[in-house]
Amino acid sequence: MFKKNKKMVMLLITVMVMSIWLAACGSKPADNGTAAGENNTATETETQTETQTEAPTERTLTDAMGHEVKIPANPERIIASYLEDNLVTLGVKPVAQWSVANGIQEYLQKDMDGIPTIAFDLPFEAVTSFNPDLIIIGSESVVEGEKYAQYSKIAPTYVLGDEVNSDWRKALLKIGEILNKGDEAQKALDDYEVKATEIKEKINTVTGGTKSAAAIWLVSGKFFIVSDNVSSGEVMYKELGLAEPEVVKEISANATGNWSSISLEKLAEMDVDYLFFVNSDEGTGSEALKDPVWQSIPAVKNGNLFEFTRSSSWLYSGVQANLQIMEDIQNSIVK
Repeated sequence: MFKKNKKMVMLLITVMVMSIWLAACGSKPADNGTAAGENNTATETETQTETQTEAPTERTLTDAMGHEVKIPANPERIIASYLEDNLVTLGVKPVAQWSVANGIQEYLQKDMDGIPTIAFDLPFEAVTSFNPDLIIIGSESVVEGEKYAQYSKIAPTYVLGDEVNSDWRKALLKIGEILNKGDEAQKALDDYEVKATEIKEKINTVTGGTKSAAAIWLVSGKFFIVSDNVSSGEVMYKELGLAEPEVVKEISANATGNWSSISLEKLAEMDVDYLFFVNSDEGTGSEALKDPVWQSIPAVKNGNLFEFTRSSSWLYSGVQANLQIMEDIQNSIVK
């Protein structure tokens, strides 16, 4: 009997020891889980700290006129009059868009539709009414005299300066820097170069790289021709490699603006293969187009006149404008 009881006691002790051992083993995953939880919490805290560290902060940049401008971390109400092509390229919508008495930049309206207009000369009262948190100005002349002080009282005001403003590539990169979108600006330029090369190759298959072209604009009964280094002139001659007529070279050498007036008689001297024609007088009786001199222009006689409305991008510059001009040229020449 005693032996039987002794065996029973030994069995109970063995069971108790094994139970304690199993409980100890079972507790290890729980401990590890707690440690992992602590590690996860620590990792999350570190990630949050890194995110907070990387978040944009207010920056001070010096503009073309030497002003030290405090740029908001995330400007949401931007006015950048006549610089909207760059904003669209960067995926930014301004609080107001440039306008003149007879229109706006219609070629941008797919992205700017519904955005209210502001007069091109940026009246102080109008600027104030939009409550901007950042103003970007293209040319120094816009803020001459005491104007800069007035604008800077409304919101931080950055002036690109004429050297940058006259080169759309520089302007895009500078605005990308201002808005902390430098990478996006550079990518847009890289993509643009690829697209320009593709279109140039397609056009060269038709022109052989020898055909000439010119762009003219009819407004209020008067003709103007684009200079060779801006807007559609730059696109035709520098981007796509179309030949530049001597008349265009002559006028461009003495040009004081992007577009210079030209007489019908001078146009008739231009032996050009392709003539791209922006008709702002469409629908108002373009009497100039009935003139026999106009009809004698080689490109007109040969059916190589390609007409576009004032809503096209031919009068402007920038990634958006230039790509649209290139596509217009490609669709006109490449059949």
